[in-house]
Amino acid sequence: MSGRTAVTLRASGRADPGTVWERYARPALWSGWSPQIRGVRTEGERIVPGMTGEVVTFLGVRVPFTVETVDEARRAWTWRARLGPVTVRLHHTVTARPGGGTATVLRAEGAAPVVAAYAVPAYAALRRLVRPRP
Repeated sequence: MSGRTAVTLRASGRADPGTVWERYARPALWSGWSPQIRGVRTEGERIVPGMTGEVVTFLGVRVPFTVETVDEARRAWTWRARLGPVTVRLHHTVTARPGGGTATVLRAEGAAPVVAAYAVPAYAALRRLVRPRP
């Protein structure tokens, strides 16, 4: 597995955990808080294991994805995005913060250059995700 790495990103904000989870659970909302996403195409309205789709980046690149796991009760999910031979696995969690608000964690695993390049826009997206209004 040489050349592969993982990075863990964290963000906290004042948005309610239920609201943050819904922003993840409904792919149609992703472009509202993730500036690198221009659109999402799926057959379903809510993430479920096995769901496939396509993220359209702000550059117009289409990136196919598959949702691997979803745990609504724990507000956690994992998906895999692939562009050509490059695959990145993304693990997300949403938790309530003591005293109010939300903490979210993203663990991205894949080819080191891709994960490194993705970290900056992903962190910006996470910060928007946990705002009361993205």
